[in-house]
Amino acid sequence: MVKWNTIIEDCRLGLEDRRVQDGDDIRSTFQRDYDRIIFSSAFRRLQNKTQVFPLPGSIFVHNRLTHSLEVASVGRSLGNLVTAAFGINHDLQFQNYIGEIGSIVSAACLAHDLGNPPFGHSGESAIADFFKRGAGAKYRSEVTVAQWTDFTCFEGNANAFRVLTHQFTGKRNGGFALTYSTLASIVKYPFESSLSGGKSKFGFFQSEKEIFQKIASKIGMAQLSDEPLRFTRYPLVYLVEAADDICYQIMDVEDAYKLSILTYNETEALFLNFFHDEKDYQLLDNIARNLEIVSDSNERIAYLRAMVIGKLTKECADIFISQFEVINCSENISPLFDSLTEPSKSAMSQIRMVSLNRIYNDRAVIEIEIAGYKILGTLLDALITAVVEPHSFLSKKLLSLIPSQYQNSDVSMYSKIQSVVDFVSGMTDLFALNLYRKISGMELPGID
Repeated sequence: MVKWNTIIEDCRLGLEDRRVQDGDDIRSTFQRDYDRIIFSSAFRRLQNKTQVFPLPGSIFVHNRLTHSLEVASVGRSLGNLVTAAFGINHDLQFQNYIGEIGSIVSAACLAHDLGNPPFGHSGESAIADFFKRGAGAKYRSEVTVAQWTDFTCFEGNANAFRVLTHQFTGKRNGGFALTYSTLASIVKYPFESSLSGGKSKFGFFQSEKEIFQKIASKIGMAQLSDEPLRFTRYPLVYLVEAADDICYQIMDVEDAYKLSILTYNETEALFLNFFHDEKDYQLLDNIARNLEIVSDSNERIAYLRAMVIGKLTKECADIFISQFEVINCSENISPLFDSLTEPSKSAMSQIRMVSLNRIYNDRAVIEIEIAGYKILGTLLDALITAVVEPHSFLSKKLLSLIPSQYQNSDVSMYSKIQSVVDFVSGMTDLFALNLYRKISGMELPGID
């Protein structure tokens, strides 16, 4: 039997010694998590961070913010479908929390990309490469093996957990002070970097290791090993991951169509592949009737995309419901997408192949990845040098550019480097570009 009374926990990080009363607030504890995230500056900065394609000119494509909002929408639907299935036959004392699954998952979805650096996924690689093969490699001997892996395998997922939980200078204890359940729901890989060995993603840095261990222990996540620290997955993570998978894989196809990387016929075929001629015949008839009415090609693709997302959302919820007892105690961290049935499974495989060969290798995507490597590498080199050697004239000037929240009194090399990584990874694409131009002498402030 699933122990919902330990899985869902409304205790807030940093406020463990007292329970905050809702008072007259019509929002639940978990709904307030969502609001704390959406009104934060870290969330607003996502509007100027690349998702896949360069930020738009005349054609609007997804950025990190729009992606996160869409993932939160799908996550809420997934959570509500699970609630509808699990809302009965459980302890009456826990019925109020059962209804909060949608709120928890949507809040975690909203926050899942807060740790991603500028310039899309290449930003993560650029930071890691700076320490592996770039100028940052010289600091290897000054930190522990585990701390060094945090940098050489820099991971946006782990950084999101840090953004949400770390007490930055001048900020309150507990970071965003979110509930344990929401925080656990964003950690897709519940182990430290040293376990990954640079070959896989991980969920938290050494600096947040104790925080994650406290949360995991409180909500009943089974600990699999101590050194390196590793836990079973928090069950609601599977829903957050599925929402992300659904949105980014499907929405990237729609963006590729808008940018003329894919033709209308190619895009339509990719979406229609999700529907079985016989099992989905009624749905296909309805789709055909609507496409006869709609003549605008962009609207037709948007409609097909919506139908595919709806189908995948229902399928993933059904998979989660059918496998929940296993998911709750299994070491297996395979996503729900791995259990898709036909024709969705083959349709997703086709989209992945097209994405790798056509979308992610498009010239515009490659160009911004190259730019990200150069820009982030230059910023990290200049700012880390300033932090490590703070007494030179140039270092003093560069240090004045680092906001106070990223400055701390910890003199360890790990902390010094991490403070700069915090600053750089939190930048928007345009801020990083402008600062790169200024410190490289390519652009002088106040001079046209």
